[in-house]
Amino acid sequence: MKVLTKAEEQIMKVLWRLESGLLMEIVEAMPEPQPHKNTVATILKTLVDKEFVIIENVGRIHRYHPAVSKDQYSKNSLTSIANGYFDNSFRNVVSFLVDEKKLSVKDLELLLKQLKKK
Repeated sequence: MKVLTKAEEQIMKVLWRLESGLLMEIVEAMPEPQPHKNTVATILKTLVDKEFVIIENVGRIHRYHPAVSKDQYSKNSLTSIANGYFDNSFRNVVSFLVDEKKLSVKDLELLLKQLKKK
């Protein structure tokens, strides 16, 4: 799976939240300051080319739908980070998060409970 730029990711987050949208609906759902509609249209075209978005023709306008789910992209991104920076070890990722105080003992206990349930 290809990697998204920050701008592409921002638009994908809007599309994932909306589930689908026309160009102006996507622009209006963007955080302030909202980008120009031409900028969003260009990024949507790139997302279509990268196969992250599909187009549904509604008369003369396009409705955009995510072709990749947020979960799929998140899983791929996290795996890429583990592979690229942590020797393909999620244990090293968790250890790093603990060292950086981004994950508490309470969080780890909750994760262990979830793992034991599965």
